[in-house]
Amino acid sequence: MIVVPDWLDRLAAQAVRIPVPEGLRPPERGGRRAAVLLLFGEGPLGPDVLLIQRSTRGRRHAGQPAFPGGGVDPDDGGPVRAALREAAEETGLDPAGVTVLCSMPELYVWRSDNRVTPVVGWWHEPSAVHAASPDEVDSVERVPIAELVDADNRLTLRHPSGFAGPAFRVRGMLVWGFTAMVLDAVLREAGLERPWDRDRVEPMPPDVLARG
Repeated sequence: MIVVPDWLDRLAAQAVRIPVPEGLRPPERGGRRAAVLLLFGEGPLGPDVLLIQRSTRGRRHAGQPAFPGGGVDPDDGGPVRAALREAAEETGLDPAGVTVLCSMPELYVWRSDNRVTPVVGWWHEPSAVHAASPDEVDSVERVPIAELVDADNRLTLRHPSGFAGPAFRVRGMLVWGFTAMVLDAVLREAGLERPWDRDRVEPMPPDVLARG
């Protein structure tokens, strides 16, 4: 019998009711179907989530931390299989060790015109992971939840356009944009969020802007 943490059970039970921020609401038409895998496991430092650092050579979102994932192919039959396939291709994980718990509401990433379905999974049997697709991924990290909820690692990042959103500084990565917004919502809905200084606002670093 596979045992799932209570907080993850709570998240799965209310996933379909998680509010979609206005800036992530899909349009009525258009957009490419995509999926990402929010894979949680029990690591050496407690519960963690799997993130990748996209290749700096990529055409879109170069160098940006993200959840593993990509487009839904016709053979996938839907976002769940697409998320598992893409995660296996990018990180080398064994999908047989993943229990899929639920899918979250579809989100729209306007920069890439993707309609993204986050798929939540529990890593009941973790496997070794690495940058299995060097053209797409520079590194792979299991980021402890304790580091994500640490107030010292949380901030609001402001883009020159005026947009401001949540961000995390963890494992040498600046997690922002779509990935940070999803993590922010997940931590809150799972009851894991701790108080942090929401008035801590920093401008987007020049090197991140240059890659954007």
